Amino acid sequence: MIQRRSNRILVIRWGPIGEFVLSLSAMQRIREAHAKDQITLLTTRQFEALAKSSPWFDEVESDGDAAGVGPTMALVNRIKRAKYARVYDLQNDGRTRTLFRLMWPGRPAWSGAAQGASLRHRNPARDRMHILERQADQLAAAGIWPNAPTEPGAAPAPDLSWILKKAPPPRGPTGPGGPKPYVILAPGGSSKPEARWPVEQFAALANHFRALGFDIVILGGPDESALARAIQRTVSQARDLTGRTDFAQIAILGARAALAIGNASGPIQLIAAAGAPTIALFSGAMDPRLTAPRGYVTILQAKTLADLPVAQVAQAAAALVPQPRSP
Repeated sequence: MIQRRSNRILVIRWGPIGEFVLSLSAMQRIREAHAKDQITLLTTRQFEALAKSSPWFDEVESDGDAAGVGPTMALVNRIKRAKYARVYDLQNDGRTRTLFRLMWPGRPAWSGAAQGASLRHRNPARDRMHILERQADQLAAAGIWPNAPTEPGAAPAPDLSWILKKAPPPRGPTGPGGPKPYVILAPGGSSKPEARWPVEQFAALANHFRALGFDIVILGGPDESALARAIQRTVSQARDLTGRTDFAQIAILGARAALAIGNASGPIQLIAAAGAPTIALFSGAMDPRLTAPRGYVTILQAKTLADLPVAQVAQAAAALVPQPRSP
């Protein structure tokens, strides 16, 4: 017999990728607090499959990026018709504030930063908090997370054990997950040149690790394949998986990696949360105190990432992982 849920709960989170990954912790806490309720996630298509495979939602709606007056009003009316008992706004941006305003009269209980929200997150320091502590503090203000970890650095990385339990067996002896250890490189991320470590430096680092006996795996989106090919011109044996992995597969690869190195990005967030020793590269325009991955992580920052020497990254890597014997 199917058990009926007692109340309907809406969670809103649509991006960007790195912040969506970090928000998985708050989503898990909401599920635990509303174990007998029906929870719907409002997100976008790129996160639909990941959210549906998680244990935290009864429904996933993927049209959260609807733009324009007509689609926005249709979304507002749909939310009203659903008669949610509570909304957790984990996005907290201009669009969700617009949704909140347009739902008057008859708004549900609303957790978020929007002025007038019944469960408003009022902490004046919220915009200076890491997203993990900020959302923990928001849920504490909503009354569902007593003793929430809100001190800087107190909140752990998101729990991705549900992804790893579904992982297929490791591949053969020369593939990722086999006996030969591998290093993940994630050379993509921001489109701003100063926020990317130059691909030539990734290639030099790949050559360094290859000489130490590591395999090299390159991850990224389909539009980052050119970066992988540039690395392969230096290390021909490097495996190009750009555009060939979904979010769950990235996490699984991260869980089995000896090390991961990449620009601050969504894939690096997933890989770190999955447990890989990780080096995250931040430009001076980004504040790791707000969005850095958590876990076994080293943060390296330079005003312009091109100024970050390969030797410094290699030294940080040597402190994170033991080196295999060269073949």
